[in-house]
Amino acid sequence: MIHHADFLILGGGPTGLGAALRLEEKGIDWHLLEAEPKFGGLASSWVDEKGFTWDLGGHVQFSHYETFDRYMDLALGPDGWFSHERESWIWIRKRFVPYPFQNNLHRLDPEDREACVEGLHQAAEIQSSLYTEHRPVRRSLGEGGTPNTSRPAPNNFKEWILAAFGDGIARLFLIPYNVKVWAVPPEKMDYHWIGERVAVPNLAAVMSSIETGEDQVSWGPNRTFRFPKRGGTGAVWEALGRRLPAERVNLGARVVRIEPDRRKVTTADGRTWSYEHLISTLPLNHLIRMTPGVVDERTAARLVFSSTHVVGVGMDGAAPEHLKTKCWMYFPENNSPYYRVTVFTNYSPNNAPQPGRQWSLMTETAESPEKPVPRETLAEDTVRALVEDGLLPDRNRVVSVSHRFLPQAYPTPFLGRDAVVDPALRAFEAKGIFSRGRFGAWKYEVANQDHSFAQGYECAERLVRGGGPECEPTLFTPGVVNNRRNP
Repeated sequence: MIHHADFLILGGGPTGLGAALRLEEKGIDWHLLEAEPKFGGLASSWVDEKGFTWDLGGHVQFSHYETFDRYMDLALGPDGWFSHERESWIWIRKRFVPYPFQNNLHRLDPEDREACVEGLHQAAEIQSSLYTEHRPVRRSLGEGGTPNTSRPAPNNFKEWILAAFGDGIARLFLIPYNVKVWAVPPEKMDYHWIGERVAVPNLAAVMSSIETGEDQVSWGPNRTFRFPKRGGTGAVWEALGRRLPAERVNLGARVVRIEPDRRKVTTADGRTWSYEHLISTLPLNHLIRMTPGVVDERTAARLVFSSTHVVGVGMDGAAPEHLKTKCWMYFPENNSPYYRVTVFTNYSPNNAPQPGRQWSLMTETAESPEKPVPRETLAEDTVRALVEDGLLPDRNRVVSVSHRFLPQAYPTPFLGRDAVVDPALRAFEAKGIFSRGRFGAWKYEVANQDHSFAQGYECAERLVRGGGPECEPTLFTPGVVNNRRNP
């Protein structure tokens, strides 16, 4: 028996749910296949054997879209959330420096501060403007505003860091941190993804902060965010999935083969589905391999990504005083395997099984072929480093250590990414397959939960209308989307 849907959606994470919800609004015939027995994808949560709740990485809810906000309220209700002011920090040289690092250099020792400021001055002298969305770099201006063509644009992310921040900040923080978080050398990465992800320094503001000693912490789109009161981030997507008609959803249906010329999908249990339109949120490298003949299979191996180890540590008692208001912290130094630690019970006390009597830390460690991780000792290495970094005052109070491995966690903005990804997306579209989402479109700059939801929602709208790329601003004009609120 062959099942049929006018619109077939592969994947029940934020992107697939965004597409399904839009099609349901439109009254269109659709069906969704999800490999896992629950909704959420990389935005899922789990509960460990001791009853602690964990997310698959450091997720928070902030938004560029009114539609996304509306669905978040529908998912949990306006009262289903805690609202937070972001308090994020960098642990470096045995002290906490507020995020963004470059705006709070007054927290450093005089020697480190002087090196960072000197580098910023040198960078400011070299270039008057460092980044735009559509050109790599606006070249430095010489006398009278004449472009100085003697200084070429950076060739990679490392060169961009050095040009934008100077040697001091680059060597002390940005280069070692980015090696830990991306698990590839920054000279192998592009930098056109940066946009709102990195706070480009304002030299006058930096110097003012040093003179006054005041922290500057308000930068960035996630300076305020919200988090579910119960169930972790996964509760959002489970709730939205349950709003969909159950007869239109198949959980536990792993796709193994797609035949675009026959408009046919086969799942691992042998069932087949026919379709008119296919929206895939599968990782692009997997899509290439299971749809032979559309894109050269060697392309899949060129797509660079990092894996993530999430290690959650649950404790009895209360968080130490210096952690009671912190949200997350960055760790650029080599004594710790993790690049980020979240005080997860600060997001919601219900992330512990005994709220108020227990607390938790959630760590993230990146891995790639260029940065292997000793998996068999990672949990112990994590606890040791948490003690060294002053986050875990008494390891005897640890009651739970839980470890999850995400084989594909973040799509890397590798050098030449768009020249690899964009032709592959176009080839699939020519066959009636629209690949969207964090790994479906492989665009880190639009890979947050709100972006991913919008990619699915906008793609469905485009296909219903019969429109073109202008119907999908999130995927095709990320710089514009990230700089304004969208309907």
